[in-house]
Amino acid sequence: MPRTLHVLNGPNLNRLGKREPAIYGHTTLAQVEAMCREAAGADAIVFRQTNHEGQLVEWIHEAIDEAADGIVINPAGLTFSSIPVLDALKMFAGPIIELHISNIHRREAIYHRSLVSPVATAVIAGLGAQGYATAVRSLQDLLEAA
Repeated sequence: MPRTLHVLNGPNLNRLGKREPAIYGHTTLAQVEAMCREAAGADAIVFRQTNHEGQLVEWIHEAIDEAADGIVINPAGLTFSSIPVLDALKMFAGPIIELHISNIHRREAIYHRSLVSPVATAVIAGLGAQGYATAVRSLQDLLEAA
């Protein structure tokens, strides 16, 4: 039976491919979405990006209300500052994978403390855009094991 996986992206990720390519690479968000859909196989992907904290919170609520099977979330800069995103994720019953394109632990100290990690089932960081496909497959593995 196909599952529904939400892939949620925070601020500035719409600029992938243009923004700091030495850190984030040249892959665009549209290409990331295609990678996620391919990795998902028969599972449905709800793929979204926003530059607004409240919108990200609303999409987490939708995942809860629609009984999504799992969430992959790259909160971007909100990772380090958003209590509302943390609180919304606390309400989600399924597995959550926190994803970062860069290795946040090799960057400036401000990027070392994630508010999301304590509620994430797993964290993937530093694999570049390919980390998204890895996250989708890992989410599927977690759902299979449950």
